[in-house]
This record gives sequence, C-alpha cells and structure tokens, in this order.
Amino acid sequence: MRTCPPKPVREMSRFHPVDRQTGYLLPPSVDEWLPEDHLARFIVEVVDRLDVSALEKAYAGRGSAAYHPSVLLSLLVYGYATGVFSSRKLERATYDSVAFRFIAAGTHPDHDTLATFRRRFLDELAGLFVQVLEMAQEMKLLKLGTISLDGTKIKANASRHRALSHGRIEQLEIQLKAEVESLLAMAEQADQSAVPDGMNLPEEIARRQVRLDVMAAAKVKVKVEERAKARFEKEQAEYEAKLARREQKTKESGRKPGGKPPQPPVAGPKAQDQLNLTDGESRIMLVAGGGFDQAYNAQAAVDTSSMLVVSLTVTQACNDKEQVVPMLEQLAALPASLGTPKELLADTGFYSAGNVEACEACGIDPFIAVKREQHHQAPQERFTEPGALPADATSAQAMAHKLKTKAGRALYALRKQTVEPVFGIIKSVLGFRQFSLRGLKKVSGEWTLVCLAWNLKRMAVLRPQ
Repeated sequence: MRTCPPKPVREMSRFHPVDRQTGYLLPPSVDEWLPEDHLARFIVEVVDRLDVSALEKAYAGRGSAAYHPSVLLSLLVYGYATGVFSSRKLERATYDSVAFRFIAAGTHPDHDTLATFRRRFLDELAGLFVQVLEMAQEMKLLKLGTISLDGTKIKANASRHRALSHGRIEQLEIQLKAEVESLLAMAEQADQSAVPDGMNLPEEIARRQVRLDVMAAAKVKVKVEERAKARFEKEQAEYEAKLARREQKTKESGRKPGGKPPQPPVAGPKAQDQLNLTDGESRIMLVAGGGFDQAYNAQAAVDTSSMLVVSLTVTQACNDKEQVVPMLEQLAALPASLGTPKELLADTGFYSAGNVEACEACGIDPFIAVKREQHHQAPQERFTEPGALPADATSAQAMAHKLKTKAGRALYALRKQTVEPVFGIIKSVLGFRQFSLRGLKKVSGEWTLVCLAWNLKRMAVLRPQ
C-alpha cells in the first residue's frame, strides 16, 4: 500500500510556520495549557481544597485503580458551568478541549464512569455545596444579608405525551384486556381464516401485554394511592379550618354566614390525576411563555450582594406558596459563619399571611409582594410615602405597608435584578433547560450540581484579580 509522502513545512515570511510533523523535544506540561485566570484552573483549585474524604472511601478500593473523585467532580462541575451536561460529550471533551484535558490531567474517563459517578454521589453534593459557600465567605465574597427567593420550571427527562390521567389508564386497561382476550380467542380457533392478512397474533398480544405491564408498573412506582392520601389529608385539614372559621363567625355575629358551606373532600385518586410513564415523579406544569410541559419546580435562594445561590430545593408543586417554610428551614441550617439572613424578597406567588408570620418567627424581615403592581405607575405613587399604619395592623398589613415606602420599593427591586438573572443565565447562557436524570431525588441532586457550577463560575468573576 502506497503512503503519501509528508508535506513539506510551509514557511513564508508573512505567515507563521505550519508544522504538524515535528515532535516535542520535551514532554509538554498540562499546567502550561491554560492562562492563569481560566475558569477550569479556578474550579480545580477549589475542588482540590474541598473535603472529599467520604467520596474517596466509597469510591476507591474496588477492582482496578479508579479515577480520583476530585477529577471526576471537577469534570462534571466545569461541564455544567460551560453547558456540557451529557456524559458522552464530557468524555469526548477530554480529547477535544484543552480545558477538559487540563482538568483530567491527560486522562480520559469514559462516559459510563462519569454517569455512574454522577448518579451515585448525588447525596454528597449537598455537603460540598455548603463547603463552597464557606470558601466564598473565606474569600470575602459572601455575607448573608438580603435573600432573594424565586422558582423556575425546568423540563423533566420525559415527554408530556407519555403522561396519562388515572381515569384514562383505567379505561385503557379495560380496553387492552378485552383486546388480548379477543386475540387469544382468535388464536385458539382451529380455522384462523378470520385473521386479517399481515397480522401476527403473538406480536399483537405481546404488544398489548407490554402496555398493560408498563401502566401497572407506573401506577405502583408513582404510588397514586399515597399521593391521593396525602392530598386528602391536606384538603381535609383545610375543610375543617373553613368550618371552624364559619362557626366562629356565627358565634360572633349571631347569624348564619352567607355563601355555600364548604364541601368535604373526596378520598381516593381522581380521574384527572396525571401519571407519566417515563418519569412518574414529574408533573404537568404551566411553563413560562404559556403552555404546559412535563417539569419540576426548581427553587433557589440567592444572596443579593453576590448573586450566589445559598439554598435550593426541587419540588413537584406547581405553585410557590408552600416553598417559603422549607426554604427558611434550609437557611436556618446553614453554618453560622456565613451570617444571618435579614430580609427575604419574593414575588406574589409566595405570598400568604402564614408565610409572612413564618419569616418573622425566624427573625427575617419579609418583603413578599401582595399583588402584581402595574407598570408605569404615576410619579405620585412612586415618590410618595404611604399613610400611617394602623396600631392594630396585622403582620401581613405591616409588610404591605413597608412595600409601599420608598425604602421598601428600593429593596424589593433587588429581587428582579438578582435571582431572575441567575435563572436566566443558567437557562440561556449555560443552556440548562432540561434535567438529565429522572426521579425527584436524582433531579434534586442534579439541581445542586447546577447551582454548584453556577456558584463557582460566579466566584471566579468576583475573586480578586
């Protein structure tokens, strides 16, 4: 077989010489591949300072030599910080990208190793997330004060076209069982002349049986009965509270209150309850821009001075009203060295009198919008102070009064320029619009990884140069 002779080195006075044949006289050093202020170098430095002893004990000592957890973690974090989420693309990047080659130190972990590591150590990411916050505090980049809270819908790794209502599944089960019985009866007939041309009876029966098994497994996995029980208990408590309020009004006024009395809730699954056959723990949610999709509700609390995410969670609830108390509990669990939150900013989706009281009970001053404000308000409304607050005002009324003051409006305005840009950058710049994993627990771990990557990317910008 003839081989082409090597092309001569092109040297012209006006161009840099092009030489792809001459080898290195000395082995190259990966430390020389990136500039000093590169994001990949910063992520490696931070991850190397983290305490990953728990990962080392769980990951090492099985079979052949394993990749160090700090290397795999750095690859994942840098990948999420630069919009590379697929384990196969991460593996390919260790060959194609100088930054990834630097992080991997010239090695090439395969996609199975990266995917398994990501799934296996999702729970440990929460502790590493807090360690990074403590590091940010040591670098004088973070001091908790005003916290901005918001949520965003992120698409699940499932199609909404794979979602069926509980009532529709029951109808399909009846229909498919009847079709299977009909096909079996047709197969048992000695004369199968009634079978249409091209029909394969075993394949048709097997296909319907597979669908039946999938729907049965989905009902078990999603735990429809448990979801219905939890909803019934919640609705029952609300029903009893409404009855108590009506009885109290009757005693105070001496007459029966107007309006229809509340109706007691009905136990058991409802026909409209949705089940997704791919990711049973995701939910159909209204997404930004209109329309519905199979998604999760990702929550984040952002420090307004640094725009670092300090607390996060993922929920299956479509609205945000029930997410204030869980977030307050997470903020209270943060190390004391990070400081104490003083104010909480949130939009009207988080408002309730109970949430206002919960914030005050934690020593946090709430600034939660009571209702949507009109755009282009008159100057008299924007630059004037409200009237005096009544002496017997409730906590919710006092907060609404604060939001009308100049200082309150200025403080609440920080919400739109802190937490919303964080979500915008994560979705539009980093490109994270869909979870790669499935199930609430795994999705929560992946959201922690996303916010960890965002924090390190943000810290790289804020660090002293």
